[in-house]
Amino acid sequence: MANISIEQFKEIDLRVARITAAERVEGTDKLLKLQLDLGDEQRQIVSGIAEKYAPEDIVRREIIVVYNLEPKSLKGVESQGMLLAASGDGFISLLAPDQEVPPGTRIH
Repeated sequence: MANISIEQFKEIDLRVARITAAERVEGTDKLLKLQLDLGDEQRQIVSGIAEKYAPEDIVRREIIVVYNLEPKSLKGVESQGMLLAASGDGFISLLAPDQEVPPGTRIH
């Protein structure tokens, strides 16, 4: 994988978000539709974490999202960003702040 410059990295807008609602995307086993609080804005993202996380277990959790990612439709549902998670052989782990942080806080 190629290295990126610090200027390229600075273009990525990472923010803290709080999950306010979650539900499975109909017709899939892997996708969850998440409603997010980003402080002064609400957004929706779709993520392939349903095999690890039940919707009712992640509401009110804080996560890290790529805020300035181009919107994309997944299974007919618009996703307005991407959450960050570590994944590997049989695991998925959401990345989150280690203490409560106001939604919308930028990550530097």
